[in-house]
Amino acid sequence: MGSASTDPTDDRTEPLLAADLEEICAIVYSRSGMVFGETKRYYIERRIADLMRQRQIQSVSSYLSILRSDPAEMERLINSFTVNETYFYRELHQLSCLSNSILPDIIRLKQPGDRIRIWSMPCASGEEPYSIAIWLLENWPLVDAYHIEIVGSDIDTAVLRQAVEGYFGPRSLSRLPPDLLARYFEPEQDQQQRLIQDLRESVIFLKGNIVDRQSLTALGRFDVIFCRNLLIYFDEAAREAAARNLHALLNPGGYICLGHTESMTRISQSFEPVRFPDAIVYREAKDT
Repeated sequence: MGSASTDPTDDRTEPLLAADLEEICAIVYSRSGMVFGETKRYYIERRIADLMRQRQIQSVSSYLSILRSDPAEMERLINSFTVNETYFYRELHQLSCLSNSILPDIIRLKQPGDRIRIWSMPCASGEEPYSIAIWLLENWPLVDAYHIEIVGSDIDTAVLRQAVEGYFGPRSLSRLPPDLLARYFEPEQDQQQRLIQDLRESVIFLKGNIVDRQSLTALGRFDVIFCRNLLIYFDEAAREAAARNLHALLNPGGYICLGHTESMTRISQSFEPVRFPDAIVYREAKDT
């Protein structure tokens, strides 16, 4: 089997054998829906080498043996492969759409005091669900008239722990207006800012895998789902599985917001596009 250097000062790694690469990619796909292959060999080898160094394992064969039998190591593997590029107030037009069009439509069938549930998946280290909370406080006059419940989910348990802690650096905060930064964050050491406690407590963070229905059962159903820039990492089968699960978790009359390069109509006939002034979003098709 292939092997890699375990010297922490040495970044060189021996290439994975084709069979090792195939097994690792198959594991990641089965657990997350993310598609990797030969074209991402360097990316994969670096992450496997890092994991092996952390465990002081000498060979890939030994590492794969541990991976097959140790759920904690499987979790670390999946965490290492996730992409967590995010920042506050990303794709601002969708937040505008949320307060200007989506929520006004949703509350037509609700009474003051009713619950409105919003799901951010994947939520990474919390920038998106916390952005939703801040945006609604600042821009939706009826925010206090309803019970807003925001849930953030991710397959990466490491970033979920970061989200709960609520510490953010300059990169995450670079697009947040200075007045909001001053109002909702407290300065910490090393250019870090910590979200105030009230906002940290306003979002619930739970592990979830969008292609695994069982992992989503406890989440309940939602009026609005943000699932942005995730489906682009899936193949057709995983995208279809994700669409089925999203459909199952969406309340009647609810909406889904995807990333600007993604289109639900190319994945599932269960949704139809809705063109609001600020953004194109998706809801359950009328004939499903």
